[in-house]
Amino acid sequence: MEKPTLTSTLKALLYLAPALAVLITFTVYPILQSLLLSFYADYDYFRDIVYRYGLDNYRFLLQDPDFHLALRNTAIFVLGVVPASIALSLAVAFLLNSRIRLRAFFRTVYFIPTVTSIVAVAIVWRWIFHSDYGLMNYVLSLFGISPIHWLTDPKWALPSLILFSIWKSLGYNIVLFLAGLASIPETYHQAARIDQASAWSRFWHITFPLLSPTTFFVSIVSIIGAFKVFDEVYALFGGSPGPLKSALTLVYYIYLKFYREQDYAVASAAAYVLFLITFVFTLIQLYIGKKRVHY
Repeated sequence: MEKPTLTSTLKALLYLAPALAVLITFTVYPILQSLLLSFYADYDYFRDIVYRYGLDNYRFLLQDPDFHLALRNTAIFVLGVVPASIALSLAVAFLLNSRIRLRAFFRTVYFIPTVTSIVAVAIVWRWIFHSDYGLMNYVLSLFGISPIHWLTDPKWALPSLILFSIWKSLGYNIVLFLAGLASIPETYHQAARIDQASAWSRFWHITFPLLSPTTFFVSIVSIIGAFKVFDEVYALFGGSPGPLKSALTLVYYIYLKFYREQDYAVASAAAYVLFLITFVFTLIQLYIGKKRVHY
């Protein structure tokens, strides 16, 4: 392999210049500006004059009950969606990877929610969760359970959002797990069958360890996606964070501060708090992955 020279480096930078220009203009510069904006303590938005910098916006977040509620709801949402989504996706992918009839059809059906508009899907789920004629309450009535006000009761708004998000995220995770299962050599399973290992033993001692890189990737992507939940909230509750803000999440809190209240500095501070939280969780997963992931 040849060592890079000044000429080759300049040539590479020349090829990368258009992409770097777009990246710096629309990604790096806004990120740095929003970081600076989060420290604006006294600012004239009309004349674009900053009178004082400070940590006032971060102190405001520590004292804001809505921000505390958004943190709590986001934590519950992540804990409710990520483990269930990964477990269900793995189970479905394992079944779809076996030799069943209409396997290609079922793979397509499970992937459809991923490519379907979130607004169209939310309309269907609003009908499913309807208090009077919804499918969910109809199924519950078969077991003698009284109708539940899924979308209008603050107690049930967040569970409704969790159920909806689990279903919405299944297709993408299933595709990833199917790719991971396809990469496992069949010779391992054949050797285990010769040794008369049970189906559970083959899964636990062969499939699951060899699938750990895929599981690791899915878990990181799922956690980051769960922390950034916004579209599902907006679409399912018709542009509101649920009854009495019962489904308020961190990204929705940022949206309210930025677009509804025009409190840009507080919104930027909240965005960086969200970034730090996801960054810390990602580092923890990377640390665990070094010990548990088998490549």
